[in-house]
Amino acid sequence: MTKPSLPELLHAAVTAVGGVERPGQVTMAEAVAEAVDDNSHLLVQAGTGTGKSLGYLVPALAHGERVVVATATLALQRQLVERDLPRTVDALHPLLRRRPEFAMLKGRSNYLCLHRLHEGVPQEEEDGLFDQFEAATPTSKLGKDLLRMRDWADETETGDRDDLTPGVSDRAWGQLSVSSRECLGATKCAYGAECFAEAARERAKLADVVVTNHALLAIDAIEGAPVLPQHEVLIVDEAHELVSRVTGVATGELTPGQVNRAVRRSAKLVNEKAADSLQTASETFERVMELALPGRLEEIPEDLGYALMALRDAARTVISALGSTRDKSVQDEDAVRKQALAAVENIHGVAERITQGSEYDVVWYERHDRFGASLRVAPLSVSGLLREKLFADRSVVLTSATLKLGGDFNGVGASLGLAPEGTEGEDVPQWKGLDVGSPFDYPKQGILYVARHLATPGREGSRDDMMDELAELVEAAGGRTLGLFSSMRGAQAAAEELRGRLDKPILLQGEETLGELIKAFSADPETCLFGTLSLWQGVDVPGAGCQLVVMDRIPFPRPDDPLMSARQKAVEQGGGNGFMAVAATHAALLMAQGAGRLVRATGDRGVVAVLDPRLANARYGSYLRASLPDFWYTTDRGQARRSLAAIDAAAKADGK
Repeated sequence: MTKPSLPELLHAAVTAVGGVERPGQVTMAEAVAEAVDDNSHLLVQAGTGTGKSLGYLVPALAHGERVVVATATLALQRQLVERDLPRTVDALHPLLRRRPEFAMLKGRSNYLCLHRLHEGVPQEEEDGLFDQFEAATPTSKLGKDLLRMRDWADETETGDRDDLTPGVSDRAWGQLSVSSRECLGATKCAYGAECFAEAARERAKLADVVVTNHALLAIDAIEGAPVLPQHEVLIVDEAHELVSRVTGVATGELTPGQVNRAVRRSAKLVNEKAADSLQTASETFERVMELALPGRLEEIPEDLGYALMALRDAARTVISALGSTRDKSVQDEDAVRKQALAAVENIHGVAERITQGSEYDVVWYERHDRFGASLRVAPLSVSGLLREKLFADRSVVLTSATLKLGGDFNGVGASLGLAPEGTEGEDVPQWKGLDVGSPFDYPKQGILYVARHLATPGREGSRDDMMDELAELVEAAGGRTLGLFSSMRGAQAAAEELRGRLDKPILLQGEETLGELIKAFSADPETCLFGTLSLWQGVDVPGAGCQLVVMDRIPFPRPDDPLMSARQKAVEQGGGNGFMAVAATHAALLMAQGAGRLVRATGDRGVVAVLDPRLANARYGSYLRASLPDFWYTTDRGQARRSLAAIDAAAKADGK
């Protein structure tokens, strides 16, 4: 029997999921197969509706080596494991004459911990563990969540938080889960043989396709201890998110509250001298943090430097003492000790990192109304780390609807540690960029309207002209509006203003869970949904429910964002254009994602309205526009209103 061709396999898979074959999907599948066979790297931009998950799954399954697929969102992980992979495997089984296995793998804290469930939670004020079921009032929200989780533990096969519906609060989940640092380890734990996290790891070791998330991929790369099984091919979906997720994992934080918790957790387990030294260092750190003003610390102030060195040294003493003392009066000492050790090691690691003062790190203070001050440290760039850890010994395919910014892939490539496409060299990873387009006819389906006549938005102050423009556009569209704002304050002000002006339901992010808001927005065409960052890329509402997408301004990073401004400055010191490399690239990615909310199906029609004249007038405007879908472009406000009114009338005539 001859080996089935890639088009045959793709056809079988597309038929199985009830999809339609797209030329872009075929092109993508062939390019992925070629990259995997050559052991080279591929950046592939595949627009909404291309069917990109099958575009990479089919060639990966046909190749036969183990593949890791890393995604940014839970929604896509679920779609792959619950829908795309089962159907694709069923469809390809007779053609491949083997049945590829697949599994999902997440970080340990996503799985219920049986030790915590049965033995209790380490308690700072008591010796040993306490029973959280007895401590929580059964009628309270926390008590009800814990009791429901205890019942669920008897029936779940996975122990995966996402399989618990309805979900529970972070506080409740935290009572019955552990981080990898707090885990006793399967060999030391009485429940190691039944452990849900260990079972997930074992399933992943046996699977041909392992679906994970960007954060776990980053931990695997950064921490040196392999979390993922050995694999020959890595596919990164939603790859535009990778740099920020890796940066998040590589960011350290110290807060007075966190240090206090570490002091309380370790006090009973070490000698008095070690405990007192950490307590004193903690109090000194807290006094320094009370005076902390938000912003970057280009040099560590003397008082903070002393406080951090004292913390580091005291933490090191406690870590040594934790390893050598035993206290039989503490119930289930191993679990209590492990949690204390995890807390103190984290403090030691961050304090050490900041006092060592690497030129490749950025340090800053942040202040939160609820949580007070925090001290943070993050890498100036993760590109070197990604080049070294990601592209060294396997074929990597990175895909997203937005990878080509300003007309080429080199901007995103540089953020991933890749030299410009086509650069030759011994240690230079070879890669190719490919744009397979979109099945949508953007110039016919959408209009990009830039409100050129408005005043340029300033940092503060009201934008009355913008509010008038927004109200007129929403009125013309008959509702049906997704409002994307660069700040929560902007979204709240617009919702308040328009609720007073228009007879349309205005939903605001934060007033209900995101899932509920999106459901309500989809259900009623007259409804509008206003919000900030997560809406720019998390909303999928095809059809007449979303015919106007409004962006209040170009979403540049805030000028006082310590990490972004440090990155911009570093590019400038290297002779580059910091604004274009950092701020404009950040804005282009978000705008491309935001504009992508409009056309989600072949019948969709609508307008993307940008209420910031700089998109039309500024020199960088053409770069940002080149990063957006190829909509018909206008700055004519009358044209935008007439088009919206016509689209609204057509939807109403269709009963939508």
